[in-house]
Parts: sequence; C-alpha cells; structure tokens
Amino acid sequence: MKVAILAPVAWRTPPQHYGPWEQMASNIAEGLVANGVDVTLFATADSITGGKLDAVIKRGYEEDRSQDAKVVECLHISNLMEKASDFDIIHNHFDFLPLTYSALVKTPLVTTIHGFSSQKIIPVYQKYNKGSTYVSISNADRSPLLTYAATIYNGIRLSDFEFQSDPKDYLLYFGRIHHDKGTAESIEIAVKSKKKLLIAGIIQDGSYFENKVKPFLNDQIVYIGEAGPEKRNELMKNALALLHPINFDEPFGLSVAEAMLCGTPVIAFNRGAMPELIVHGKTGFLLENVDEATEAVADIATLKRDECRKWSSEQFSQEKMVNEYLKLYHQVLAR
Repeated sequence: MKVAILAPVAWRTPPQHYGPWEQMASNIAEGLVANGVDVTLFATADSITGGKLDAVIKRGYEEDRSQDAKVVECLHISNLMEKASDFDIIHNHFDFLPLTYSALVKTPLVTTIHGFSSQKIIPVYQKYNKGSTYVSISNADRSPLLTYAATIYNGIRLSDFEFQSDPKDYLLYFGRIHHDKGTAESIEIAVKSKKKLLIAGIIQDGSYFENKVKPFLNDQIVYIGEAGPEKRNELMKNALALLHPINFDEPFGLSVAEAMLCGTPVIAFNRGAMPELIVHGKTGFLLENVDEATEAVADIATLKRDECRKWSSEQFSQEKMVNEYLKLYHQVLAR
C-alpha cells in the first residue's frame, strides 16, 4: 500500500513548538512507516520523516511571514494532487481545500476533520460528502450535516512522555494564549486556590495577552513562553494538575491527553470533547466554572496518577490510532 500524507504547511512537521495538525500528520506517517507501509509525507522541506518527503515549500508560513499563506497552500496541495495516481490512498490533514480536487483524481481521499474553524466551511464538506471518507477526532465534533466513516482519537507517541508519581506543587496551563483556551480563567483558578501557575504556549492573541494575562504575572503566575517537546515533557510530568478551562467546544485537546500520559490529572470545563478525554473523578474533573475548578484543586490528591497514565495510554496511543486508520484504509480500498 502506498499512502500519501498531506500535512498543513503553517509549521514544520512535526512542529518544533506549536502545530497540532502537523503533529498528528507526523504521528500517523511515522506510525505507518513503522508498520511497513510505503509513506510519502507532503509537508514543508524542513520536515522530518522516516518515510519519503515531498516538499515544494521551504518553511511554514507561520515561521516565515514573508510568504502568502494562500499561495503557499495552493502550491503545496496541487503538488500532491498532480501526483495522486502514484498512491493508493491520500490522507488529508489540510481541512477542506484539498476536497476541491477530489472529484478530479481517482485516488480515494480520507480526510481527518480536525475541527471546524467556522460553520461557513461546512458547505464544502457537504458538496463532497458522498465521494469522500470523513473521520472525526471526537464524537463531540461531528456535524449532523456530514456522514462519517469513523471517529479515531488523536494518538500520541507514549515514549515522548514520562510518568511522574511524585509531582511538584504547581499548576500548569499549556496551550495557545487565547480566550478560547481559558488562560485568564486559569490565572483566576490559581490565584483563588493560592497555587503557583506556570503558563506555556504561543501568544495567539496579543491584545488578550496584554490585557488579561500580562498584568497578573508575578512570582506566583509565571509565563515561560513557548515549550518544545523536552520542555513540554518536564512541565507536564511535574505538574500537580493541568488547567484546561476552555471557552469553546474543543474538538479534542492534545495537551489533555499528553498531561494524563505523564500521570498528571486535568481540571477542565465540561465542553466539547472533554467528557471523551477525561474520566471525571478518576483522571481529572469536569466542571462548569472557575469556582468549581478552584474547589477541585484541593481534591487533586484523591486521584491516582497511575490511573491517568493507564487511561491515556490505552485510549490515545499512536499505535491504536494507526491501527484504526489502517483498518479504515483497507475498507476504503475494498470499496
């Protein structure tokens, strides 16, 4: 079987810091290679893979802002689609734009929908609904207007995250600095619970950071900037808990699964896919507001960190994800 993995080109694949879609494209590509599949990764030229790499874009447009994002995307996607006949399956991680080529090529297209940036993009998915294979990354993130072949949870390389049974006494916020992700709410929870909070992530909304985060930074509330893989592992495994008070219906939440892999429980608002990721009262707490989350901080000691590791490794491993995609590829090819 020859598989083409189409990654986004905002960031390198795998990303050095931020880039969840690129990370999943990488995890799938490398997992398939480990299973003996002939894989070509279509990504930026500085990407890293054990398979073949095909690139026409040198660096991601978020890392080199001199580029026009739409021009880069069109060059990247068309590069693969003009070679579509070389592959048995194309696995699309690039949202809806590649679907517009799908009726023009014979190679079947499997599209992992990593979330809907807006309801306005759904008509494109609807147009290609009958001839495409759609995969959701959680049951919570399914549109009633679309037909799905499967829900396959994001899979993480277990070896990238170390278990820690004896954490330090700090809370962690890990994610982009944005209202949607609840940075300000995390600060409020930490202040009310009188716990130290480490904040790690890219500043996606500069105004939000200046008004809702920066004024509260001190010895207790510390912003440490972006965190690459090694720093991420250290931060997560040593945290008392991960705070995830989201203000939107998140399709998945990689940091939630990653934290639990380290044995770190998660205190999250009960929205989006959180009930699918977190077992309330066992691997974390699903709550409705800041006050409830603050109370939950005092109950963290009642949770067993080895249970967090066990749950996450069973549900969200790279191996499980890759096996489910392989099964789906064979079903598509059989049709």
